[in-house]
Amino acid sequence: MSLSIRNQLPGTVTSVTSGEAMATVKVRLDGGQNVTAAITSEAVKDLGLGEGSAVRALMKATEVALATGTVDGLSIRNRIPGTVSDVSAGGAMASVKIDIEGGGLTAAITNDAVTDLGLTAGSSVVALIKSTEISLASA
Repeated sequence: MSLSIRNQLPGTVTSVTSGEAMATVKVRLDGGQNVTAAITSEAVKDLGLGEGSAVRALMKATEVALATGTVDGLSIRNRIPGTVSDVSAGGAMASVKIDIEGGGLTAAITNDAVTDLGLTAGSSVVALIKSTEISLASA
């Protein structure tokens, strides 16, 4: 199956905490970063997820926010450091490619945000992704 989601990072499930309707699944990405996905408990069962399961963490580029330094006081669990490798500006939006350990991410943000943050190739950034915006696929 082909998907339009650009960000597809391989990893391994390290833990699953299930609730009545939702579950949190912690994943160690192949680059060593830890991310948390909040998915339905039904999806956990359907995918057969458990500790050691190989997965792909999927996140739309529009769901990746960027910061230029450490961020405190946020509920966003997933904070992946990286370096901007390319900025491609369009009419209103820009595509920002980020090199991270073990791969890359793409963030779709406004041109104003690119300007305000001073993003250029070589800029250090932190990608911020809410756990509810990460989907999982069995590998």
